[in-house]
Amino acid sequence: MEQRENMKALWINDIHLDFLDDRAQRKFFKNLEDKKADYILIAGDIAQGPSVTSCLMKMDSLLNCPIHFVLGNHDYYHGSITEVRTRIREMVRLSHNLHWLNDMAVTALSKNTVLIGHDGWGDGRFGDFHGSHVKLNDFLLIDELSALSRDKLRQKIQALGDEAADHFRVVLPQALLKANHIVVVIHVPPFEQAAWHEGKPSDSNWLPFFACKAAGDVLKEAMMKHPEKRMTVLCGHTHGSGVAKILPNLITYTGAAHYGRPVIQDIFEWE
Repeated sequence: MEQRENMKALWINDIHLDFLDDRAQRKFFKNLEDKKADYILIAGDIAQGPSVTSCLMKMDSLLNCPIHFVLGNHDYYHGSITEVRTRIREMVRLSHNLHWLNDMAVTALSKNTVLIGHDGWGDGRFGDFHGSHVKLNDFLLIDELSALSRDKLRQKIQALGDEAADHFRVVLPQALLKANHIVVVIHVPPFEQAAWHEGKPSDSNWLPFFACKAAGDVLKEAMMKHPEKRMTVLCGHTHGSGVAKILPNLITYTGAAHYGRPVIQDIFEWE
């Protein structure tokens, strides 16, 4: 797509399309289409493992614009991370408009703005992992996370967080060379200040699963080294909305969500 001076990007997250029947899905897609965005950015939790590819393909068939997305933890429910990712890669290979950010380098959104992203994961590095009473469905419904001891579980989620951090270490230098404004789409908030839950930042029980410290450390370090650049992070996961200014040049927006009621979080126009 040729970049104009200003490009319109529509941001959604935690739309959980598996909670909607076909009619409600099509109504939501029509609402997206009516906004006439140049890009749609999805910050994860699109559906569940068995249905995520079919939901994305339906969006692709009904919306005539590029759809850049990451996956959330729910997108792996009732399946395995490996198997879902294999299907996602095959689907993307056959589509012109579907783009999974985990497998992409840098996308130019406009003259001065580029896009990068990754699923991320709540990596257990904030809060009190061993003292937390939180038991997510992740640990029952995702093959790689089920039936693990507490220590093995922490090792696994930290490895998933490290995967996101490694991705950003590769793509961030390229992004900083290409533009003054970097947009990051990630499912799990990469900073504890951005892990909004029920109207306030998450406490030590939820933080281990509501923030990806490994990814956030990489993003923050890069922006500290480049005060002349700016970064906008778009995330979801916690179902609570909020804005966190991490640095003068680094702001994070966390989108709210309610099952069965997907909404457009915001529409940005970037130069």
